Amino acid sequence: MPDATDPIAGPESDACYLAMKAHDARFDGSFFTAVTSTGIYCRPVCRVRLPRRENCVFFRHAAQAEAEGYRPCLRCRPELAPRAASWSTEDASRILALQAARLIDEPDAWRDEVPGAARIAERLGVSDRHLRRIFEAQFGVSPLQYLQTRRLLTAKQLIADTRLPMAEVALASGFASVRRFNAAFAAHYGLNPGALRRAGVAEAGAGEAHAGRSIEVRLGYRPPYDVQAMHAFFARRTLQGVEVAKVAEVATGHTHGLHDYTRTLHVMHGGRSHAGWLRLRFDSMREQVRLTVSDSLAGVLPTVISRARALLDLDAEPMAINAVLHDAFPHGDGMRVPGTVDGFELAVRAVLGQQVTVAAARTFGSRLVAAFGEAIDTPLAGLDRLFPTPTALAAASGEALGQLGIVRQRQAALQALAREVADGRLMLHAGADVPATLAALQALPGIGDWTAQYIAMRALRWPDAFPSGDIALQKALGVRTARAAVEASLAWRPWRGYAVLRAWHAPTPTLPAPETHTPSDTLLTRAPAPDLP
Repeated sequence: MPDATDPIAGPESDACYLAMKAHDARFDGSFFTAVTSTGIYCRPVCRVRLPRRENCVFFRHAAQAEAEGYRPCLRCRPELAPRAASWSTEDASRILALQAARLIDEPDAWRDEVPGAARIAERLGVSDRHLRRIFEAQFGVSPLQYLQTRRLLTAKQLIADTRLPMAEVALASGFASVRRFNAAFAAHYGLNPGALRRAGVAEAGAGEAHAGRSIEVRLGYRPPYDVQAMHAFFARRTLQGVEVAKVAEVATGHTHGLHDYTRTLHVMHGGRSHAGWLRLRFDSMREQVRLTVSDSLAGVLPTVISRARALLDLDAEPMAINAVLHDAFPHGDGMRVPGTVDGFELAVRAVLGQQVTVAAARTFGSRLVAAFGEAIDTPLAGLDRLFPTPTALAAASGEALGQLGIVRQRQAALQALAREVADGRLMLHAGADVPATLAALQALPGIGDWTAQYIAMRALRWPDAFPSGDIALQKALGVRTARAAVEASLAWRPWRGYAVLRAWHAPTPTLPAPETHTPSDTLLTRAPAPDLP
């Protein structure tokens, strides 16, 4: 049996060549093609002249190609490819290695002053040596090599897509100094960062990437993608002052039908708060999302990019998911699980939505923003508030929350949640320990299994999250109990979170209503499936 760290060989490599020949975007990020005659590696969607089959070597990860001495293509730009997000429910070592890679993908792990691998090993509760061993067995490179590739590809994207000064590019990509950044970039790619910037400016439109008070970068994803469903999901849940969702005007010939989502956000990084706004627009013709960010967020741009990818679930692997779910849910192949740019915000909104409709939850959320959200000045109409911070809500009195119409049970849940996050005892992001976080959430007053699973699905990005007690879900599955829902879902692991979303949006079956009672933390009682959180 071939080792997972070896180049892709045999019939699988032939399939890779055919996918590359067809420029099939469904495989984007699933493998990379290194061309021995040029020393360059590309994405499957690259539009350069097709190389000869005998000159192609296929790798599963960009870090593997770079470890073999190949340089990233300047045309297809491997840094734009969706990340590989494989999951397993059987092999413990594989799970640990994938979790380590997931943590390394987060910009918070890129600080140069602390050895990244040692810090991640400590966070995972294993030794540095053990982490290196299982990581190399899974990916064929060391954690530090993987981390270096991630930082350099991010820097390459910032150089190509923005006019940020090199000092800011270096710091945003996790390098402690410009000197270290220049040395690493030149040693790895044989190219000076300034030369890459000058080459980018020569391309059509490249000089407009950093204009006015905003920065624009591009994010890739794998089709199919149901843009309409994702846009509708966020449009129905926008909070006044924080978000605006609309169908954008036709901008150019290749951006027809863009959907426009804008919002404010604040990012804590290195003890500093960075506040600003972002805009997301789909370019379905190119399988890309255009992310525009205010200059005030330039210093944390990699973090914003990571959160935007999570918000829109751009790293999902639809072929793997559809292979498991298509027979049960044939109409949901393009659906993604909506994420969040802030795990605390998502958790608060989930609590506010318990046992009420989406419209009511939206009203409560907007009131909360008006009362406790910090004002922010933006050039975008309708965006003038930040979502309340954990510190602000932890200090809020029960009386003040009660004046917003929030019942006492929800008040207690919100304040307990805010205190845990503000004190650093509860982490609500993709790198968090899922079982420990689920247990910690359910230990808080007013938060049960449904809310915890919902937070895991959207904030922790856990693909196997499954709120089995949800009445609408049980009805869609044609079962009457949470236990029966779990039994019905076992064949869908590890993609049960996607199955939940498809079940909620599936046509309502003509089955008797379940006889179970709605759990205390279920978002709805009698609303139809599309009116779910």
